[in-house]
Amino acid sequence: MKEERSGGPHLPRIRPSIPNPPPSPSTPSPQPTSPLPFTTLTFATSLDSSLALAPGARTALSGPQSKSMTHYLRSRHDAILIGVGTAIADNPGLNCRIAGVGGYGGEGLTRQPRPIVIDPTARWDLTADSKILALVRSNQGLAPFIITSTRCTPPTAEKQALLESHGGKYIALDPVSQPHDDEEREEGREGASHRMDWTAVLSCLRSQGLRSVMIEGGGSIINSLLGPRAQGLIDSVVVTIAPTWLGRGGVVVSPDRRVDGHGVAIPASRLTDVKWYPLGEDVVLCGRIKDL
Repeated sequence: MKEERSGGPHLPRIRPSIPNPPPSPSTPSPQPTSPLPFTTLTFATSLDSSLALAPGARTALSGPQSKSMTHYLRSRHDAILIGVGTAIADNPGLNCRIAGVGGYGGEGLTRQPRPIVIDPTARWDLTADSKILALVRSNQGLAPFIITSTRCTPPTAEKQALLESHGGKYIALDPVSQPHDDEEREEGREGASHRMDWTAVLSCLRSQGLRSVMIEGGGSIINSLLGPRAQGLIDSVVVTIAPTWLGRGGVVVSPDRRVDGHGVAIPASRLTDVKWYPLGEDVVLCGRIKDL
C-alpha cells in the first residue's frame, strides 16, 4: 500500500484546529476527564457541495497534497469514524500511511487511529479479506469498533469471533426513540428506526479511552452532525474544497434548516474562527461551528 508523505510545511498551519497527537498505544489511557472526545468533522467536497457522484459511488475529489493532509489528521486523532455506507462502498483501510507512524517505519502501531464504523443494522459484510482486517494482520492498522443498534439482529457468532480475533468488537447502543421525518427520507425507513444518538455514540467512544475522533463521512452522518440537533458536539471542522462541479444527482452536504420563533427558515449552521489554506489545486477550510 502506498505510503504518504508527511504533508509538508503547510500542515503546521492547521494544527490549531485539531487535537494533540495521541500517545503511544503502550501508554495507558488516563481516566476520562471529559464525557466526550475532541471531535473533528472533515470531508472533501466539490464546488457544488457534493461528496460523491451518486450514493455508493466512490468519487475522488482531493488532490495529492490534500490526501497527505488527511493522513496527517488521522495521525493526530485516536479514532476515525465513518458510516456503514462508506464502508460498503469503499472497502476502506482506515489507517494512517504517513512515513514514521506504526506500520510505516514507526514502532508498533504508534499514531495509528482506531477505526469506528456506524452500522446500526449490522449490514456490513466484514470478512477476513476485508482491507481493514488485512491491514491488522500486516501490522499496519487497528481493527474496527462497529457500533450497532440494540434493535437490530446481532451479528453472527462467527462474525463476532472474526472481529474479536483481530482486536476489534461490536458495540450495541440504544437508538433514538423518535426518528424524525427528514432523516427517515434520507436514510430510509429501516435506517431511521435505528438512528443513533450522537451524544451516546461519542460518550461511548470516550469511555473506551478514545480522547479524539475524526469523522470522515458519509453524507448522512455529515448532514446530521451539521444540523441543529448535534449542536455542541463538533469541536473543529476541516473541509477540502476541490475545483470541480459534480453536477446534479450526487450526495450533497445540506443539513436540515432551522426555523426561528416565527417559523421562518434560517441557516442550519455557520463557522467561526475561519481560516482558508490553498493546498495544491484545492482549498482547505478550517473553523468551528458557531454557537446557536
